[in-house]
Amino acid sequence: MSDFTVKNPLIEQRADPWIYKHTDGYYYFTGSVPKYDRIELRRSDSIQGLADAEGKTIWVKHQKGLMSANIWAPEIHFIDGKWYVYFAAARTSETKDGLFDHRMFVLENAYENPLEGEWIEKGQVKTKWETFALDATSFEHKGIRYYVWAQKDPEIKGNSNIYISEMENPWTLKGEQVCITTPEYNWEKIGYLVNEGPAILKRNGRIFMTFSASATDYNYCMGLLTADENSNLLDPASWVKTPEPVFSTSEENSQYGPGHNSFTVSEDGKQDILVYHARSYKEIVGDPLYDPNRHARVQVIQWNEDGTPNFGVPRPDTN
Repeated sequence: MSDFTVKNPLIEQRADPWIYKHTDGYYYFTGSVPKYDRIELRRSDSIQGLADAEGKTIWVKHQKGLMSANIWAPEIHFIDGKWYVYFAAARTSETKDGLFDHRMFVLENAYENPLEGEWIEKGQVKTKWETFALDATSFEHKGIRYYVWAQKDPEIKGNSNIYISEMENPWTLKGEQVCITTPEYNWEKIGYLVNEGPAILKRNGRIFMTFSASATDYNYCMGLLTADENSNLLDPASWVKTPEPVFSTSEENSQYGPGHNSFTVSEDGKQDILVYHARSYKEIVGDPLYDPNRHARVQVIQWNEDGTPNFGVPRPDTN
């Protein structure tokens, strides 16, 4: 890790950070902004360069209706020659029965550079329930495009579980929608029963899916699901959950509540990079969701001899 010189935090006050390295050599970054009122995008030819890259607002929340409050966790993807942004939005900032009102939405841009051109609303990604839903991501495997997201099942206690489905196109699901993880261990149930923020890393004959669990304070942490690349990804039995969290608070390094991660690669393509948010202090005044200091951070992923990722501990802030 000695040759990895990117500073932490990389970008301040950007929770749910997403970094995607495109074939054009640019890194694209987006994340939740503190006011939860817009989607911002920036790009750079280096990871460190994202820190100083100018952010462009590509979409602003509606004045009323489905997409008028709490714009959360945008992700930018390049699918079949077009750009797509997945995000969650609500009609109100109020909660009901302890749950927000989020649904999942998609934007599309056909320009070569997604900081240019028009972003078109493709509408809501409809699932089998009209319930709290968020944190969608998408990946392709063996010619099939999958959608993975967090949602509240009315029949299951808690806030959210993680589901997977095939996609008909980048904004429409098809076929079966399958639950692949629910909060079951104590570390997934602190404050709230939460599995959310899935992210995909395909390596070493396996598909690794990280997710985040528990309340968004210092108890927030990352878990891991693993599937064989040749298994049926729509079969819940294909996904094996690691019984302990794989990335969590480091008191020693003053890093609290790491989670809602994504993955990218180093400039030379030789190192896998974990992208995540964390706070540098433990005690929060008021609701953690409205504390703006979940900063975007990065660090190199080490690999165990058995081919599984070793995330280590959140590294300290760079002086």
